[in-house]
Order: sequence, then structure tokens, then C-alpha cells
Amino acid sequence: MTNIQSRKSMWMTRRGFMLSSLVFGATTAMPSGVVRAFAADDGILRARLYNDINRLDPAIYENAYNVDVMGLIYPKLISYKPNSDKWEWQLEAAEAIEQIDDTHIRFKLKDGMRWSGDFGEITAEDVKFSFERVIDPALESPVAGDWGPLSHVEVEDKLSGVVVLKEPFQPLWTVALPYGVGHIVSKKAVEAAGGGKFTMDPPKAFGGPYKLKEWRANEVTILERNEAWTGEEPAFQEIHLHPIADPQAGEIAFEARDIDYTQPSAASLQRYKDNPPADSKIADYPALFYVWVGMNTEHEKLKDKRVRQAVQNAINVPLIIEAAYFGVAPAATGIIAPGLPGHRDKTLVPMEGDPEKARTLLAEAGAEGLELTLTVRNTATFTTIAQIIQANLQDVGITCNINILDSGVFWTIGMESEGDQWKDVQLILNRFSSLADPYYATQWFTTDQVGEWNWERFSDAHYDELHKQAVRETNPEKRDAMYREMQDILEESGAYRFITHEVNAVMHRDFIKPAVRPDGFALYKYFERA
Repeated sequence: MTNIQSRKSMWMTRRGFMLSSLVFGATTAMPSGVVRAFAADDGILRARLYNDINRLDPAIYENAYNVDVMGLIYPKLISYKPNSDKWEWQLEAAEAIEQIDDTHIRFKLKDGMRWSGDFGEITAEDVKFSFERVIDPALESPVAGDWGPLSHVEVEDKLSGVVVLKEPFQPLWTVALPYGVGHIVSKKAVEAAGGGKFTMDPPKAFGGPYKLKEWRANEVTILERNEAWTGEEPAFQEIHLHPIADPQAGEIAFEARDIDYTQPSAASLQRYKDNPPADSKIADYPALFYVWVGMNTEHEKLKDKRVRQAVQNAINVPLIIEAAYFGVAPAATGIIAPGLPGHRDKTLVPMEGDPEKARTLLAEAGAEGLELTLTVRNTATFTTIAQIIQANLQDVGITCNINILDSGVFWTIGMESEGDQWKDVQLILNRFSSLADPYYATQWFTTDQVGEWNWERFSDAHYDELHKQAVRETNPEKRDAMYREMQDILEESGAYRFITHEVNAVMHRDFIKPAVRPDGFALYKYFERA
């Protein structure tokens, strides 16, 4: 285990930035050379990703930053409507699409769309192949749940088909079609490459406005214009996406003019609003992230529910918000953010915690003198949160060691497919992104996600059943109540202490006209020049 070490001050030259990238947890360093005056001069958009991509297969993608890139190189039937304050969709690869009834959606592709290389037209067969491979048991997709009750796709002709569901699925228009599993890949290209899943070596058939030019692990992903693209010419010749894990390191890169688009930290948000960098603009949006402390319910030290509840009651959420987010982030009442169906008004455990109750629970469980390990990602915000939690737990008699991991390692610790390290996981400070439907937040905590994204290894039959019912429920009030009850179940298990939904701000050069979702996530495909 490792404890947090003090950071040395650094002089902010290019070399200083590269050093600070390592210290703050950034996973990239820019090439040396003269600082650019304006990125607009060379036709390249340079942006920060908060992690490095690792899978460009829509059937097995992991995390939002993979979707950022997939959205540039693959088409979808529909996409989120950019720069709207509501979660609306617009046509993308589809010329027309309509829901015939609760379980049938007819679509027609635009004529003349092509794959790069020698893979021909984009057809309804590609749509069928792309959607159905997500639910193919042989592929063992960790995101198959995004397609819910998909049965199959019926091909009517070269450009037309019908998506067939086994039962109604409310997140169809907010999750399945416009997000990750809605991306279309070339059937011919994937089958020529062996027909299985792929990660960072996608078949060279790209149907979006850009194609993958180069990926240098932990440094940059470079996209270039796709010569096969028949739509409106994209605004930039190339897009360079730099994985920088810590937002404060991203701020340094932005001020050094190494990147043109980033997401500033909560610590810096008000300062940038009051005094933005020259030739720059800043805006903030209601975030859908959820940050929480999870507990491995199968670890010997945490099997007793009273111990988990003691941890819950030891943690002071307002103190974390003030110290790590400078008071600008909202405290979370669950995994569903304000404004979405199922958002709870309050938590079951007091926001400030209850240290006396925590001590009593530990005594009842015979767990006095307990020692636990909290695993966190290597960012300034999360290490600060970890320090507060460490002090909170110490106050009730629990010794807390902090295990700091780089992002690439962190995102494997709870996955059975990566080995047996999940057995050693105790407390985890985690953060997931979300979408407009509460289903996208609740699906990761079902029993069938144990060993995938359910690192708490939480399992509750009633929760699972509510999850299935809620995606079919058409009555808004009933659906809202189901999701609130599901979060009650999560909290009552003792395995979760909800922290915050964070804030989501973007900062960019004024030659860029960003395209974002209502929560501020970038839709790079629709970026324009101002």
C-alpha cells in the first residue's frame, strides 16, 4: 500500500509540464518544440480525454472516452442533438426512423454512404450484424445490457430494416441507439478480420467523418478526415485526443497551448470564470457523473453488514465536497443525478455521517481495530477525497491505507477477466459517467454484472427484478418510484456511500464552436470553427 506523498513545486516550462503530468496522474506528455500560437493555423483540434482509450469495438467498449472516438469513426442511426438543453436526438446515418409499435423500429439508411477501403456501401446488413453481435453470448459483451431486450434486426432491402425487441425498452432512444452499442461496423470487414471482437486494432473500414490514423498508448489518438465520407465536410483536418487523467494537468496543458479543449477542475472553475485565459471561453453544465465509495461485500473484512454500515456512517460527504470540490459540486443522494427520473431527495445515511453510530456498529460486529485499504485513481481530486475518508475512518477507529493506482490499472481491479485481484479489493473510490435514462446508471449493479462492473459484488433479487420492470414501465410516476427504491436497496446493503455528481465544465479556444450533450460531454463529430 502507499500513502499520499507531497507534491514538489515545478517551474512551468514544457519540461515542467511533462514532469507535472506524471505527478498529477496525466497519461500523456506533449512533444517538445515551440509553443503554438493558435491551433487553428494547422487545422488540428487538440483536446483532452480523461483517460486513454482501450477498446474501439462497439460490442465490448469500456467507458465514455472510447465512445468519444467511436463516434468519429463509425456511423449510428441517430445521435444526440448537439447544444440542446434537452436530451433530444437527430438523424445521423438514418434517412428516416420510426417506432411502429412498442417492439418494432423501422429505419432507412441514407443512400450512398460508404466504408473506407474496399468494403463498399453501408447497408442494412451492417446494421443487423452490428446490433446482433452485441447480444451474441459467444462475444460475452460487458455492455450487452445497453441493448436490453433486443431480439434481432430484420433486413427488408439494401438500406431498410426493422429493429425487433422482445419487449418494450424505454432507454431505446436515450441509450441504445444514440450511444455506444448503436455504432455500426462493417460486416464484411469484421468477418474478414476473423469475425470476433477487437480492441485497438479495428478493421480498416471507417464510416464516420474521420478514420483512425494513429494510436500511441498513453500519449495520443490521432483521427484524420475519412476520404470515403459523403456527408458535410468536417471542420478539422485532424483531431488529436490526448489522455490526461487529472483535470488540473489538463489546465496546465491548456494554458501552455498544447491543447485547445479541456474540462477544468472544480478547484479552478470559479477562477477561470472570473478570469478566463486569453482567447478562451468557459461554460459549465449539470453533470451526470456519480462518485461513490464501494465495498467488496465478499471480502472477509466486509462481509458483516454492520461493518459496511459503520464505514457509511463514518464518511462526512459535505466535508469532502468542500475540500475536494471547493464547495461547487452537489452532494449525491444516489447514482441518479438531479433532473432524471428516479432521483432521490435525500439519503438514508445522514450526509454528515454519524460517527457515534459507526463506533457502535463496529463494536457490535467485534471489529474494533479494523484496518482497511481504499483504492483510488491517481488524480488530485480523488487523492484529496481519499485523505478525507482516511481521516473520517480514523476518527471512528478504522485504520485506512490508501492504494493509489494509475487509470489503466485501476479500471481492471474488479474484473474477474483480469485475474484474481478482485479478491483483495476492499474499499473503492469510484466514478462512473451516465446518460439521460436512469437505466444506464442502475444496470451496472445487477447480479449479472458481478465480476464485470459490479465491483461491490452486490446481489439482490428484488433489485434485479425492479431493474427489469423499470425499463418496460411506461408510467412515469411508477418508473420514478422503482428507481428510487432501487437506490434505497443499494444504500441499505451498506456497500455504497454516495459522494457527488461533480460538475462538468468545458474550456476552449474561441476559434472552436463546441458541440456538446446537455451534460457537457463533447460530440466531436459536430464541432465547428467559430
